[in-house]
Amino acid sequence: MDASKPERLHGRAVEWDELTDFVSAPTPGATLGLVYGRRRQGKTLMLELLAQQAGGFFFGATQQTESQNLADLGRALAEHRGLGSPLAPADWREALTELIRLGRERQLPVVIDEFPYLVATTPALPSYLQQALSPLGEAKQDTRTRLILCGSALTTMSTLLGAGAPLRGRAVLELVVRPFGYREAAAFWGLDDPELAFRVNALVGGTPAYLEMAGGAGPRSAADVDRWVQRRIINPASAMFREGSLLLREDPSIADPTSYAAVLTALSAGKVRRTEIAAELGRPASALAHLLNGLQGIGLVEAVDDALRSKRTVYRITEPVVRLYQLIINRHEAELVAGRAEQVWDRNSDTIASKIYGPHFEDLTRQWCLWHASEQTLGGLASRALPTELPCREHRAGHELDAVVWETRSGHPDRIIAIGEAKATASPVGVDELHRLEHLRTLLPADAATPAPRLLLFARSGFTSALKRTASTRGDVELVDLARLYQGS
Repeated sequence: MDASKPERLHGRAVEWDELTDFVSAPTPGATLGLVYGRRRQGKTLMLELLAQQAGGFFFGATQQTESQNLADLGRALAEHRGLGSPLAPADWREALTELIRLGRERQLPVVIDEFPYLVATTPALPSYLQQALSPLGEAKQDTRTRLILCGSALTTMSTLLGAGAPLRGRAVLELVVRPFGYREAAAFWGLDDPELAFRVNALVGGTPAYLEMAGGAGPRSAADVDRWVQRRIINPASAMFREGSLLLREDPSIADPTSYAAVLTALSAGKVRRTEIAAELGRPASALAHLLNGLQGIGLVEAVDDALRSKRTVYRITEPVVRLYQLIINRHEAELVAGRAEQVWDRNSDTIASKIYGPHFEDLTRQWCLWHASEQTLGGLASRALPTELPCREHRAGHELDAVVWETRSGHPDRIIAIGEAKATASPVGVDELHRLEHLRTLLPADAATPAPRLLLFARSGFTSALKRTASTRGDVELVDLARLYQGS
């Protein structure tokens, strides 16, 4: 097949390469792949383009009965094969046989989209598929079908290959489609101004469909952001207005949305440790495990380890629209419905700066260290970049450190190669912050800090002339502003 990525598909180069490698692999017999991710990430478009380009078959299941989906599949198969009348598979065993036979002549992608809808009405379907892919069966002996199961119900899809599941060991591809990274999102939205790109990303993240849902265009300039948010994001008439709430309710594994929403509310307010969340909810910490695990399972929350100490995990919301919904829309819905978006947004400017822009900037700096920073910049190759809190006897307090960058080397102990501070303030960062970072370097464990780690200062509003002059004379200091965060290494 032609492996070139269609122009219509923005980004997704890695995902497209994985899919084309899977489809064109010379492996004899039918093979199975899974593709999943939250809704609105562009999975369906990508797989439709794949099937179209390779002359394959695509079927999108819907929320209806088993017999209705079988009938729809029969019609789709007949159309694909050029038959005059629809096929009428009696059950899913027969339907799977017909699907797998499509690849008798060559490697052929056969895509079933929204597979969880089918499992909901036919729970035994994964077992039927296990039987169909038996090593001595027709699928493995006489076909080269590349069967791809796709879905947005993360819990359902991720458990298909879990321990004890019928399809365990059957799949050769498990591809998770995630939101665009911050640089890819900026290109997708057509935002060349780093400040503009940062603010939009902090508010709506990297989900491709949000561009269309927000009216098909982002703000024209940084000065236009507030008006754009009021008109396109927190306006009750906008498709984005309830998105932060709907994401929680889309996965069938979330049986009690209210309790999960309460955890998201606590996290958005800055309660990031399990004990803090428990206190906010008035529950024992031991009662939070299933809630936090559930939110991690559907991709709305992630656990972030402490860079230096075990059992100091914090939790963060991964989806910016959820954070925005919890902090602004949910708390002020009555006012927003009454048409007072401008007043709500202006009145909450401090919250937006401290709870949205600040934490998001810190997240992006760690991502930069992992994805974009060069070895020359960091003094090595980053394997992880995590926050920590350093105890200090001199100040009798703990100092938060936004990024501790570790390098993992074969045959050598892990070592810290850089530490970084991120400042999303409106004023430029000065020499005092460098002095603070130098002090924090002295607090690092000695065995993990040899040679001395590089010092990284990240600033949303740039740096003072004095700091620039000082940094220019030193080989262990790197200054990273928004332009470098978005365009440099």
